Amino acid sequence: MVVRVRVLVSGRVQGVYFRADCEAAARAAGVAGWVRNRRDGRVEAVFEGTRDQVETMEAWVAHGSPESAVDSVERHDEPPEGMGVFEVWPTTV
Repeated sequence: MVVRVRVLVSGRVQGVYFRADCEAAARAAGVAGWVRNRRDGRVEAVFEGTRDQVETMEAWVAHGSPESAVDSVERHDEPPEGMGVFEVWPTTV
């Protein structure tokens, strides 16, 4: 069964390779989705895959890249969209 989760990650998460490391972790976990910086300083990401794959990524974002310092993660369940790859998106919102 495919699940989809959107996360908003707060802390020192921009300018510390968070998105690049998130992309590498997501591809290694086999999840689809995307990650992007937000103008408010947070990082937003969507993960689609099996429950185990998505939970792997939720655990990853709780700690982030080696240079980051995650303060909090806001999590939202969403209906899957059938995404096939993981991408880094441009900054938005």
